Amino acid sequence: MTQKRRNDKLTDIIILSGSPSKHSRSKLAANYAGKLAEEKGFTVKEISVTDFAPEDLVYARFNSPAIVAAGQAVSNAKGLIIASPVYKAAYSGVLKSLLDLLPQDAFKNTTVLPIMTGGSPAHLLAIDYTLKPLIANLKGESLQGVYLCDHHINKENPEHPVSDKETDVRIQTQTNQLVEAIRRNHVASVVK
Repeated sequence: MTQKRRNDKLTDIIILSGSPSKHSRSKLAANYAGKLAEEKGFTVKEISVTDFAPEDLVYARFNSPAIVAAGQAVSNAKGLIIASPVYKAAYSGVLKSLLDLLPQDAFKNTTVLPIMTGGSPAHLLAIDYTLKPLIANLKGESLQGVYLCDHHINKENPEHPVSDKETDVRIQTQTNQLVEAIRRNHVASVVK
């Protein structure tokens, strides 16, 4: 594995929240996974599509200071959590707009935990057929990921939003796998 440029003062895990809604279920699920990682000693920062001027995303302003800073943060992260609601059987268009502006190898040698939410189990495969290929295109190493039905998320409890025990176990398991992959990659880069 090629060593990625790292700075210990930078954020360990970046959450890329792809929902245009400030109070979305996918954002709650991703932030919950981030909280679990923080409990294991990792620093976590969220970057949301709502953090950017719409013009930067719509007009593909690659040189926007906010876009450049996001690209650097993502490229320097040791792990990523990407979250999106399912829109029309895929990730959100605004998430795609943001990812299109990141460097082509922004996820290189980085483990990525994909999280998607949708109205029913009918969209379960959206992670495998839409989000994982995009992660691979950006050179990321995708974990299995977690799909949550909307009714599995309790918006009234943002500290512990996952209301379904089985789904909670899946998020905890996937977050543990993300943390372990980051630790393995760190050990491998130190040994080199």
